[in-house]
Amino acid sequence: MFGIYFGKYLMDQGIITGEQYSGLVENTKNSKVQMGLLAIETGLMTEEQTKEVNLLQQQEDKRFGDIAVEKGYLMDADVTDLLDRQGDSYLLFIQALLENNLLSMDKIREELINYRKAKGLTALDLEAIKTGDVDRIIPIFLKNGDIPTYIKNYILLTSRNIVRFVDRFFRMEKIEKITKYEASLCATQHIVGEYRFYTALCGEEEGIAKVARGFASTTFTTESDLDGIDMLDAANEFMNCNNGLFATGLSERNINLIVESPIMKKNHTIIHGNEHMYRVPLFVEDQAVDLIICFDDDSFSIEDN
Repeated sequence: MFGIYFGKYLMDQGIITGEQYSGLVENTKNSKVQMGLLAIETGLMTEEQTKEVNLLQQQEDKRFGDIAVEKGYLMDADVTDLLDRQGDSYLLFIQALLENNLLSMDKIREELINYRKAKGLTALDLEAIKTGDVDRIIPIFLKNGDIPTYIKNYILLTSRNIVRFVDRFFRMEKIEKITKYEASLCATQHIVGEYRFYTALCGEEEGIAKVARGFASTTFTTESDLDGIDMLDAANEFMNCNNGLFATGLSERNINLIVESPIMKKNHTIIHGNEHMYRVPLFVEDQAVDLIICFDDDSFSIEDN
């Protein structure tokens, strides 16, 4: 997940192309971090020592870890620990940049500093993004004291469910307070009870189709309705599943909610809100969709064109 944040920044800055960005993200999906890079990153070995071991690997039919232990550079416990970290989100993307000769390690370190400054991230924020852990990444974009805890928890749960059901490499950007929103397609649902709020997953056809395809495991086009499943229907089913899980989780804490029937908006829709209306920008397979949330009262309106 680190690569979709840092990689998008590099693309926006013109440091890599869009095609290179897509290739790098794809490259990380089924790769493992090389032991040498892990050993350098963790400070267990120097770059010179890893080069020596890599050279010996070309001459001997042995694994990197075995040679490093024989040379006294690593202990057996170190090798076990490094093997457990081969799926590291941050290092997978760094490895892809290096292997494709797109950036040197020095340039990567320089751009990480620039990325942090450009996005207004703290050192802890950057470390959280490096982990690729959605539970640590999403709170970075929800640093707004006006948003109730239950809404932040709802957004976090929605993010977890996008990773679980739709796209494990999705990206979120900073939440935005708005009073008006327009979209071509909306999958909407009211939640009422001890908490009252309106939710809508909105966007253009490309973004909604990505959500639908990920959730229903079906390819959708705007011209066809494959297998009798409309893409907006599938997006609505995702919202219904997500909101049902949210309500169920709160019921275990004796907070009772009712999830009303989902409503599809297939025409151009305008949502007018108030001071409690927020837009959460999401990117599913790099296509934009927005999670719209209005909470606390019903002083918002929906206009269909």
